[in-house]
Amino acid sequence: MNPAVEEALSTDLVIDMTTIGRTSGEPRTVEIWFHRLDDRYYITGWPGRRGWYANLLADPRLVIHFRQAGTPDLAAVAQPITEPALRRRILEAVFEIEGGTARGDFESWVVDSPIIEFTPVES
Repeated sequence: MNPAVEEALSTDLVIDMTTIGRTSGEPRTVEIWFHRLDDRYYITGWPGRRGWYANLLADPRLVIHFRQAGTPDLAAVAQPITEPALRRRILEAVFEIEGGTARGDFESWVVDSPIIEFTPVES
C-alpha cells in the first residue's frame, strides 16, 4: 500500500467518501468520520436511515478521499455490520475514542446506527 495512504489511515479522522447512488447510479460524496479499531476500519453514523448506507448496501464499492495534500484516493469495499454484539463492541470503542457519550440513547445507536467495515482494495 502507498505509504501516504497508510499514514492517512492511521492518523486521519475525517474523510470524504464516495458511493454510487442506488437509484441514480451517480457518484455521491459525503464528509464522514472513520475509526481504526484493532487494524480494522469502520464508518458509523447517527441512528436512522442514511443515504450513504443504503448506497453501500446496493453496491459495496466506495472510494475514500483523504484530506491530506498528496494522499491518493483509496478504493475499498464495505461490509455492513449487523451482528448485535459486534455492533455494541464497535460503538463502545468509538464512544470511548470520542471522549464519552454522543447525543441520544446508546441503545438506539446499537440498534439503529449504520455501521460498515471497509477493506482497502489493492490496485
